[in-house]
Amino acid sequence: MMRAEVGDRLLAASGSGSVGLIVAVLGDDGQPPYVVKWQRTGHIAMVFPDTYARIIPAGHPAGTQGGWAASGLPSPEPGGHPEAGE
Repeated sequence: MMRAEVGDRLLAASGSGSVGLIVAVLGDDGQPPYVVKWQRTGHIAMVFPDTYARIIPAGHPAGTQGGWAASGLPSPEPGGHPEAGE
């Protein structure tokens, strides 16, 4: 069962490489739907993640400089680290 908190990130599935910041949790007990601000576009949307999406906890090193490689998670963009320097 998927659970998230405000400040966590959502890594979209299907190889899209889309990463978004969860700005609101609308479901009970951290469950979807989530309001997500997509990092690449800045678009804000209500999202019901599919079973292949992943939640990256706010305190996880993924998304910090060099963090994607250290995290063991796939890079959200081919050859890139879009969150580096945040």
